[in-house]
Amino acid sequence: MDNYRLISQGEIASLKEQRCHSEDWTKVWVAPGFRPERVWDTAFSGDICLGVFETKKELPAGIRIQSGICNAKLHNVSVGDNTCIENIHSYIANYNIGSGCIIENVDKIYTEGMSSFGNGVEVRVLNESGGREVPINNKLTAHFAYILALYRHKTELVKRMQELVSTYSKKVSSDRGTIGDNVTISHSGIIKNVVIGECTNIEGISLLVNGSINGNAHDPVYMGHGVNCEDFIISSGARVESGVNIRKCFIGQGTILGKGYSAHDSLFFSNCFGENGEASSVFAGPFTVSHHKSTLLIAGMFSFMNAGSGSNQSNHMYKLGPIHQGILERGAKTTSDSYILWPSHIGAFSLVLGRHVNNTDTSSLPFSYLIEQDNTTYLIPGVNLKSVGTIRDVQKWPKRDQRKDPVKLDQINYNLLSPFTIQKMLNGRSILRELMRVSGETTDVFSYKSTKIKNTSLVNGIRYYEIAIKKFLGNSIIKRLEKTHFKSIDEIRERLRPDTTIGLGEWLDISGLIAPKTEIEKLICGIETREIRTIADINRLVEEMHRNYYYYEWTWAYSKIREFYDIDPQKITMDQIKTIVREWEDAVVGLDKLLYEDARHEFSLSSMTSFGADGDLDECRLDFEQVRGVFEKNPFVAAVLKHIEDKTALAKELITRLENNL
Repeated sequence: MDNYRLISQGEIASLKEQRCHSEDWTKVWVAPGFRPERVWDTAFSGDICLGVFETKKELPAGIRIQSGICNAKLHNVSVGDNTCIENIHSYIANYNIGSGCIIENVDKIYTEGMSSFGNGVEVRVLNESGGREVPINNKLTAHFAYILALYRHKTELVKRMQELVSTYSKKVSSDRGTIGDNVTISHSGIIKNVVIGECTNIEGISLLVNGSINGNAHDPVYMGHGVNCEDFIISSGARVESGVNIRKCFIGQGTILGKGYSAHDSLFFSNCFGENGEASSVFAGPFTVSHHKSTLLIAGMFSFMNAGSGSNQSNHMYKLGPIHQGILERGAKTTSDSYILWPSHIGAFSLVLGRHVNNTDTSSLPFSYLIEQDNTTYLIPGVNLKSVGTIRDVQKWPKRDQRKDPVKLDQINYNLLSPFTIQKMLNGRSILRELMRVSGETTDVFSYKSTKIKNTSLVNGIRYYEIAIKKFLGNSIIKRLEKTHFKSIDEIRERLRPDTTIGLGEWLDISGLIAPKTEIEKLICGIETREIRTIADINRLVEEMHRNYYYYEWTWAYSKIREFYDIDPQKITMDQIKTIVREWEDAVVGLDKLLYEDARHEFSLSSMTSFGADGDLDECRLDFEQVRGVFEKNPFVAAVLKHIEDKTALAKELITRLENNL
């Protein structure tokens, strides 16, 4: 606005005729080309800058309104070009308003004192009484929050990360709020100390206090009717609508909250979805979903999770305050009316059925069912590997990534089988074998960390884990050798040699990011020693880890081939490669056949109950087919059969290529 000029006496006279007035016209500045006839019934005070109002704005249904200002009170406000402001019931104060905006039928919009606009607000995540607070900010990622919340034993790390957020919060603090270009605010209540990013649409909200709405042209934000938010950060592409009530919350990119959802002291990262239910001190990693009424997520950490109707957890077995917390690792789900007593730790891609009143830790046994029977938790290890639901979930997550912003805050790895899950299955297999050795192969029921495992479940669990391990390792070696030709076994061995030493040892799931523990520790060390100086630097390094995932993964797989097959990859023979490939084929096809049979259950006679309600069995089947389709033509079933065909061909192609070139 450097080219703005002081308003002329002629323009002042015109504005006065249009029932406008100012406490001090010497503080009113206008852009070249300013037309006073576009401003009516407006009171000015403080420093005022007005743009040009030339164009009309088109509303839904084809209605067009003239840009300009009508029936408003503005105090210390700058207004960009071709913005429309009308029918402000109270006032707009201490705001810079961008170009192309529509602000109409609003109670008041103002900034009071210095504000960080939600940045630096401490969210008491996981423990309601505090101890794991995460200060939210515009650049917050699930990975930053994970480290800060869970690594409290590293006091220097925590102190430094808090300092970084504090520095950033001071940097963005101001005594004037901002409304970006092409923002629409209509039929709304009070907006106080809120930064509003460009292209945001705010419609019918009740109250917004102390927050930032970080929409942009690539991925706007929508705030809808009856929304009430205090102390918040809302990221690009989010939708918060239909009576949502939040206090001290971070809303991640592409997240949707609606239908009266309420939350306090909670973090919702990318692509979360919440309707009807409630969240309290929740760490909701990417793709945490809760659709249903009476569903309470409390003091827990989740990711890639779907909460069944009436799911809840309890952390109230205490005398000195609610300090208990729970973790459901990635992909874990709860069924309707399920209950878990915290503290508990549920393994990745597990399914919780029923009400579990004992604390348990199944983190070393992923892909399991936890079933309640006679007030006892029965564990069925590995069985979720053959569930249609598991595969369907993994396939749908990338398709449901709502983020259109080119700058992705969270680095999300969608892989079902990864060093993180495979290492757990390797450990799980060892645990199950040891249980059998200690208790005896003929034992009917085994005890494991407040759970019971039936003999058949244990034996099958070992088998399921071995199938998945062979699938992962075989797939890794096939990927390494695909689209290449060799003249000798030495060339193959050279190709198999990893490109980096990074990737050995334990791997972690840092709320969506799957990475070697060594790299996470290196990042932590850099923060502690102040080599890493900004939040942006942390996010850049995390992004780099994610980008290099497959290089690190192969280093890990290479080492596990030695461990699992008792083969030295540096001395691997042609026959050994063929064996691995054939076992991979058997594992893939075997698992697909299990999925095929699981899918068939969805088309059983019992599933047809209530179809063809007034007819005989034939009409029941016909009615079912019209609604659900025919089993053989189901898209998932067809995909499974095609997958068997493709993978069989892939194994054959690799073996043939190796034999023909050596």
